[in-house]
Amino acid sequence: MHFEQFYLGCLSHASYMIASEGVAAVVDPQRDVALYIEEAAKNGFVIRHIIETHLHADFVSGHRELAALTGATIHIGARAGASFPHQPVKEGDEIRFGKCVLRFLETPGHTPEAVSVLVTDMEGGPEPFAVLTGDTLFVGDVGRPDLSPDFTPQQLAGMLYDSLHQKLLGLPDDVQVFPAHGAGSLCGRNMSTERSSTIGKERKLNYALQARTRDEFVRLLTEDLPERPGYFTKDVEINRAGAGPLAELPPLPALTPAEVKAKQGAGALVLDTRPATQFAEGHIPGSLQIGLVGQFASWAGTLLGLDQDIILIAEDQDRVAESRMRLTRVGIERVIGSVAEGISGWTRAGMPVDWFAQTTPQELQRKLLENPGSLQVVDVRRDSEWEAGHIGGAAFMTLSQLSWRVNELDRDQPVAVYCKGGYRSIIAAGMLQRAGFRQIVDVTGGFDAWHAAGLPVVTLESDERPPVEASVRP
Repeated sequence: MHFEQFYLGCLSHASYMIASEGVAAVVDPQRDVALYIEEAAKNGFVIRHIIETHLHADFVSGHRELAALTGATIHIGARAGASFPHQPVKEGDEIRFGKCVLRFLETPGHTPEAVSVLVTDMEGGPEPFAVLTGDTLFVGDVGRPDLSPDFTPQQLAGMLYDSLHQKLLGLPDDVQVFPAHGAGSLCGRNMSTERSSTIGKERKLNYALQARTRDEFVRLLTEDLPERPGYFTKDVEINRAGAGPLAELPPLPALTPAEVKAKQGAGALVLDTRPATQFAEGHIPGSLQIGLVGQFASWAGTLLGLDQDIILIAEDQDRVAESRMRLTRVGIERVIGSVAEGISGWTRAGMPVDWFAQTTPQELQRKLLENPGSLQVVDVRRDSEWEAGHIGGAAFMTLSQLSWRVNELDRDQPVAVYCKGGYRSIIAAGMLQRAGFRQIVDVTGGFDAWHAAGLPVVTLESDERPPVEASVRP
């Protein structure tokens, strides 16, 4: 049997190909499906089956396009309400090809329609050697229970407890666990960087599986749920209908500086995907930077949504194309052009540029000591990162909160912004500049560099100045 995991780092997403005697199945495919077709051709496989463990919320699947290109049947949980041609599956249904048997378990909780897939290689015996758990069970975590409009988080968490304890944890300890996501995904909050595990390891080490009762599990999962990005609901609906082929996207025109400025005036956003230092040193006024090196697509979906006209600017046309591709993976298709000749073409045309300063943690500490109260410091990390330690006196606003909490800061006072390593802070600096702040400092290296330099770290209990009060989002 051929069993292969494909891991997409920018979305922390794992998909799979399983093949036997020339027939293959693809599980939870990403939006751009050429890699599966190429892998099948290289090995002499014919893709006959496509399996979705659930309606994904954090990315757009390529199941419809892959089916059109291969003639494969799409299998998805019967409760999904999918509107594309598919085979609905329920508890105990099987797919057999060659020596492979794929058996479905209904495992609702992350979503109502979620299924897991037991994988058996009959050459090795009649018992399953692996289970593909989708977003039901991760390595070190379980799926978040707040993605359904029809059930409360408490109801979904109860379903998830039953799925785990009545289905997955009833499997032998040596059955391998292959989830759909790893660390960095927004579908959980405590995922490991490991890309596979076993039932035995998860039973022993997974924090969520240590809850002693169903009620305790429900409380554990529903207290302090991480923020849910707005684009999640739209991606679910795209996946329910099936996304259109990428080949149908129109060519991307190169826009002159004058055209870019006019389209900005009509509401388009310039998205700069160049490295942080290049953006800080000079960028198109009103533009926003999200770097390709990190969780680019997830942050773009979270901060921009799917209904914004976007103009791309990058180092070269290859990176423009890569930026566009990654945006489509979360359903962002309203890219209307790129800046002709990039930032050099913009400056040659005599167009203005904005910039902001960058500083080291050591220099930031010196300024804070020499002029106490003269500089606002903003921490844009996540709750757990803040609670583990932060710079004393900093205001705490997660990056996804910043746009609607920005008025809690003083536009007339300089502001320094930091995150864990520098990726999110440069995004935040651009957001602050777009909101009218003119004295902005990005802290290079972020809190990791601050901590590594041995500078003082405080916790919530020891901080003499409390963070900015959490607001209720309008």
